[in-house]
Amino acid sequence: MRKILLIEDDRDISNLVRLHLTDLQYEVEQIFDGQEGLVRAMERQHCLIVLDLMLPGMDGVTICQRLRAANVPTPVLMLTSKAEEIDKVLGLETGADDYMTKPFSVRELLARVKALLRRMEGAQISTAQSSDVDIPGLRINTAKRVVEVHGQRVELTPKEYDLLLHLATHPGVTFTRDELLSKVWGYEFSGYEHTVNSHINRLRNKVERDIAKPEFILTTWGVGYRFIDA
Repeated sequence: MRKILLIEDDRDISNLVRLHLTDLQYEVEQIFDGQEGLVRAMERQHCLIVLDLMLPGMDGVTICQRLRAANVPTPVLMLTSKAEEIDKVLGLETGADDYMTKPFSVRELLARVKALLRRMEGAQISTAQSSDVDIPGLRINTAKRVVEVHGQRVELTPKEYDLLLHLATHPGVTFTRDELLSKVWGYEFSGYEHTVNSHINRLRNKVERDIAKPEFILTTWGVGYRFIDA
């Protein structure tokens, strides 16, 4: 049985979500404190983390940042009572894979959970079927999701890796920000193209020797981004 980690301090909401996820044959581990939730999430025993934004001990954004900094790939569905755009952008840019605001429909939550897990499973299959990328200065081992730049291993977050792999497996092809958002994050995040910009910047800081003169990830001015046509 697949296990979901539910980090939510409102016990009524937590119990309601657990009840319905259990009906879908998921095993649900409930945590009510942010610090404890981070410890359990770091153990990588779950197929999904449902994470509240406002928590005692440690907030959801910090938890997500620390998970991605530690290269924990478990998908994260973030829950919050805040509906402002900045909160959604913050959640996405710190590594959350989906985002829902309270109050929410349980039916919609279950649909999001199933869709997110299907998308992650599809991405894993696609990655496993992708050919390795091996060009001067850059190597991507798709089976192990390992990236080496000039012989040195580079640690990327799951979204940074997915973004790099998508560009690298389409050398010379220019993608708009909206296209990259749809391909890497999913169509439901249309309208948050600036999230792509921030990920491109962080990716360049990790794989380019000189971000002012990038070797791999190039800008097609006025359109979007492309990978060097090797």
